Amino acid sequence: MGKVSQEISVKIRDLAIRSGFTDCGIVPASKLNKDAEKLHNWLNSGMHAGMKYMENHFDKRTNPALLVPGAKSVIVVLLNYFPEEQQKRGSNFFISKYAFGCDYHQVMKSMLRKFQESINKELISLNGRVFVDSAPILERALASLAGLGWVGKNANLISPKHGSFCFIGEIITDIELACNNKPVPDFCGSCTKCIEACPTNAILPDRFIDSRQCISYWTIEHKDEIDGSLKGKFENRIFGCDICQDVCPWNRKSQPSTIDEFRPSADLINMTGKDWQELTEIRFNELFEETAVTRAGFESLIRNIRFVT
Repeated sequence: MGKVSQEISVKIRDLAIRSGFTDCGIVPASKLNKDAEKLHNWLNSGMHAGMKYMENHFDKRTNPALLVPGAKSVIVVLLNYFPEEQQKRGSNFFISKYAFGCDYHQVMKSMLRKFQESINKELISLNGRVFVDSAPILERALASLAGLGWVGKNANLISPKHGSFCFIGEIITDIELACNNKPVPDFCGSCTKCIEACPTNAILPDRFIDSRQCISYWTIEHKDEIDGSLKGKFENRIFGCDICQDVCPWNRKSQPSTIDEFRPSADLINMTGKDWQELTEIRFNELFEETAVTRAGFESLIRNIRFVT
């Protein structure tokens, strides 16, 4: 089959919005040469810290065509997760907003599968696989190429319409779809709010994040003791970190997510500093059984709480 008409691609985007996604774009499934060089430099500098898995499958990570036999196009979607309810301030402990509700991997994968079924039923039959942070794939690079935003100085994808509190997902397919997405200019300009706000100086020039200094790395990925030189710098962050996103002017555009599964429970929102310090494993399971916080686990979360206390 030759390239599918522009009309079909437009209808795919419209169908994505009707399916509950925040935005959608389409790019060719081809090698990401510029991003491959950047990833190579990041790995060689050791900025991936203990995330040795980032060294694996370099070719696949930088070429989505290698992830699906016969791949020709990538349908990229955004899904807003910005919560209407926020944690109580004061002497509290904080987890990243993306982990407030149900694990996004499962929620978004289910939505993508239904979206693909709708494409097959309503528009065109295509073979493909869905991905949500579940394979070696440079999602922010693809989303940027798809015209959904630009990669900001904090290395997050920033949508000019929706800000950066969005998950990214893909359908890699064997159909050659028309791509009409215009690249979004870099609107960071001279702003350095995210760099200045990072309490551990993890945000480096050229959109590099040094995981060795990053709060998210230490509180989620790292399994041993936290580097003592970072003591007093976490600003009570115990799972992930939103500081660089919270100060970004583009996130003034953020609107509450309409996805029910991402809404935090009242129990979580009402947690106080005292509640966190008295957290038991039973209570941990009640609060976080279906959330991404289970990625760290109870023992690591308690370690994090003790580190910031």
